[in-house]
Amino acid sequence: MLYKLNLENILFLDIETVPQKERFGELDQERQMLWEQKSQYQRKDEISAEAFYERAGIWAEFGKIICISVGFFAIDDDTRSFRVTSYHGEEIKILKSFKNLLIEHFGQTKHLLCAHNGKEFDFPYITRRMLINGIKLPYKLDLFGKKPWEVSHLDTMELWKFGDYKHYTSLKLLANVLDIPSPKEDMDGSMVRDVYYKENDLDRIITYCELDVVTTAQVFLRLRGDGLLKDDEIKKV
Repeated sequence: MLYKLNLENILFLDIETVPQKERFGELDQERQMLWEQKSQYQRKDEISAEAFYERAGIWAEFGKIICISVGFFAIDDDTRSFRVTSYHGEEIKILKSFKNLLIEHFGQTKHLLCAHNGKEFDFPYITRRMLINGIKLPYKLDLFGKKPWEVSHLDTMELWKFGDYKHYTSLKLLANVLDIPSPKEDMDGSMVRDVYYKENDLDRIITYCELDVVTTAQVFLRLRGDGLLKDDEIKKV
């Protein structure tokens, strides 16, 4: 039961990703061929591999992480706050900082990681990029040999499915139907690549990523029957 979980033991997170290179032509010939093969099923024959490359950030083999935002609850004398911070810059620095956070503050059995669509995207993406960058996996992300009940990952989209495997619901839609106030976002996920490569505005992406972390936490609160966070309870650290 969700209401039995201690909120202070949950780390909420979201990632933003982009293609490893801005343009398809910057890839070497072998990587171009591999991208063409990898994307064949999704793009069919109507779209060229080069034209489809703008979506390469979705795949860990061809993308990279530019921001990991996290949030966690702090409760002191019945006063709660939700503290949000972000890791950004060079990908290897982002991943090492996130790994250190898990080891030092969220590495115990009682600790859980929570993201929207995290089991399909965020968690495996982070794990793959760590391995690609030669980083040994922290226990919380190393799933090999673990039984399902030993995996400490929560997914708000999965929680909303209630066993319906074919049901996809975006974070924005879920927040809307649960009557969660919509944050004042000036972008969406489809814009991240252009904002990063063309506008060179990482701060805008960080703000967007942090808002999604807050929204994920709000959805989780609603799913367990708790009151929503108020603006003055959300702290940037």
